[in-house]
Amino acid sequence: AGVRRGMGLISLLHSLILAHPVRSSPSRSRFFSKVVSQSKRGFVGGRQLLSGGGGRLSRVPYRCFQGKSASEGVSDRANDSFDSEDDLFVKGKDGESAGNENTVTVRQMRDFTRMLGGKDLLKAPVEDILGMADDYIQTKRDARQRRIEKKFANKNSAKSIHELGGTTHKLKEPPAASEFEPYQPKDFFRFEVIHKSRKPGSRARVGRIHTPHGIIDTPGFVPVGTNAALKAIDNNQSRNAGTQLMFCNTYHLIVHPGAETVRDAGGLHNFMNRNSPIITDSGGFQVFSLADATEEDGSELKSRRKRTSGGSLLSITEKGTKFKSYFNGSIINLTPESSVQAQKMLGSDIIIPLDELPPYHVTPERLRESVYLSHRWEARSLKEHLKNINNQAMYAVIHGGVDRELRKQSVEYLSSLPFDGFAVGGSLGKDRKEMAELLEYVMPLLPEDRPNHVLGIADTESIEATVAFGCDTFDSAYPTRIARHGTLFTSQGVIHIKLAKYKNDHGPVDPENETIPYSRAYLHHLLRAREPLFLTLASLHNLSYMNKLMANLRKKILNDEI
Repeated sequence: AGVRRGMGLISLLHSLILAHPVRSSPSRSRFFSKVVSQSKRGFVGGRQLLSGGGGRLSRVPYRCFQGKSASEGVSDRANDSFDSEDDLFVKGKDGESAGNENTVTVRQMRDFTRMLGGKDLLKAPVEDILGMADDYIQTKRDARQRRIEKKFANKNSAKSIHELGGTTHKLKEPPAASEFEPYQPKDFFRFEVIHKSRKPGSRARVGRIHTPHGIIDTPGFVPVGTNAALKAIDNNQSRNAGTQLMFCNTYHLIVHPGAETVRDAGGLHNFMNRNSPIITDSGGFQVFSLADATEEDGSELKSRRKRTSGGSLLSITEKGTKFKSYFNGSIINLTPESSVQAQKMLGSDIIIPLDELPPYHVTPERLRESVYLSHRWEARSLKEHLKNINNQAMYAVIHGGVDRELRKQSVEYLSSLPFDGFAVGGSLGKDRKEMAELLEYVMPLLPEDRPNHVLGIADTESIEATVAFGCDTFDSAYPTRIARHGTLFTSQGVIHIKLAKYKNDHGPVDPENETIPYSRAYLHHLLRAREPLFLTLASLHNLSYMNKLMANLRKKILNDEI
């Protein structure tokens, strides 16, 4: 925004730093609005101005700056390919411009450097500019961290999720298994194990899940269509790319258009014109992401976007949750019963009971309370489901965080109830290593006669690291989301198609894996030209890649290679 308002001096600094091949971070425009006022204190630039919505910017040519000062480098850029159409250059002698009214002159740049406490940027290497930028950014980060620590220093004043409703949940036992009929396989839903790997130490298996709307081959990837749609891809394209099971989010569909609207359309399959299996969640994951951030929140593998203020999760009680709609501000109550009723209206093939999702950094006491609450909610959900099965299967959700004893208790209780399958949910650890160790422990505990699902994890590395444990299906929005931002999967690793080196690369996106009939150069062009078609083609490529990856894993299991 600052560049477009004619802030030529800032634009030049932007151009200099943008030429450096560093990772982006999400605050470019916000930084521009502050740099002039901060400049009097000697601060300048920063990696914050390298914005890309959390993605990676193109690694634009840096050769013109190597071994040169800023003043020597800026005039060499005119014939190079750069990341921003708004890049402005100094050209010629003092006072001369390159024909753009916003072009910065050397004289203006010298005036600007005097504002920066005498630091002459025209003689400073770009690395030094970035160093000053890093100091500035680190100062801001440290100040923010101190504010957060101060806010939550007094634990009595910091609200945990359990305190939102004014009631602390006790370790109340869930309903006994004797209150339910024993599990019986369903005619409309069954799991068939085709092959178990004979490789020593492996529990990998190939199977088929039979549903009213088709077969799901396992292990399988499940893309996420949050609002009953895969972004930029229709159902025919998705099916042709190999998708069998698709994930839709009950929370978003309750908020808009409403479960009643979908029911009146004949259910999700009719509403979205899809004749293949669909799984819906309870809405709990999204609801608990609405809570304000607390001292319990921190980095973890399956992260949720948490608010630092103004969260719209209003209360959590034994009865259920209450939250404010992001669409129209209305108050919505989500209970185990109402979540199941909504999923009955949606008519998906597989449904999920309501559960609580505590973050990774919780106390053992808090985690135990959460597991007990989830068990009570899941039992209530199951009772509601059994009143009207509606040709739908229900998966239990195993909880316990990274506490193995709690995970074992959760498996023992939930497997004693007549659920049709089991999903591993909650926090799966702070990184991929901890997740793999956890799943290696949990998966052998699950009943072998029913399918299982890993919730919210489906990147290629995680799948390849855990499929040997006997995991059947994985869901994630990650592959299609990063595709829309220019990151594409290939057999040689990910590529960032926006980079200038792909401008004349007329080969296939993945030479070893046929996905879409378009070249890297064409996708590079579409992305740089901001053509909407790029979103479709890139998403289709990653979707095809994931489904071919799963087919290859199934083949290796059949050959006892995994």
